[in-house]
Amino acid sequence: MPLGFQRLHAGAEIQAGGRCWRVHIGHGHAPEHATLWSQDDGLILAGDQIISSISSNLGVYATEPEVDTVGDWLESCQRFKEIARADHLVLSGHKLPFTGLPTRLQQLIDNHHSALNRLRAYLITPASAHEVLTPLFKRAIKTSEYGLALGEAVGHLNHLYQLEKITRHLGPDGAYRFQTREKSG
Repeated sequence: MPLGFQRLHAGAEIQAGGRCWRVHIGHGHAPEHATLWSQDDGLILAGDQIISSISSNLGVYATEPEVDTVGDWLESCQRFKEIARADHLVLSGHKLPFTGLPTRLQQLIDNHHSALNRLRAYLITPASAHEVLTPLFKRAIKTSEYGLALGEAVGHLNHLYQLEKITRHLGPDGAYRFQTREKSG
């Protein structure tokens, strides 16, 4: 670790690479994920917060087991939509650079809302995070993807649980089972 660093915060402006950058902080993929938005020419360094053709991994891990990564990320996407322009050139941590940021942010938001709806429909019967992988991702999960997928499934379950859309009960095997709340009335 370096002995010193320059702390970045939302709204700060920094000079780097011959450009003036405004810092906008995203959440969900990583705590306090800095994205840099050029004040000179519409270039955005988005890292893994915004990606052109896949979604950021919104995993939950043992260091912060109750975090709502999905809610935090959706809030960030909504906030970024307010300042996004179609002509921004976005450089992500993965995939190709892209333009059309307002449309892409809406696609990402819509895709996660669809996943949450599928999850709620599946949870009519109690299920563990492991058991929701296929309905959540609409495909079988490969062994090499399992850790990331399981962390993201927990992120979606935590989101629904914190919104009180589902319940959670600890099973005799030590795993939580989640279930859609019964509708009242």
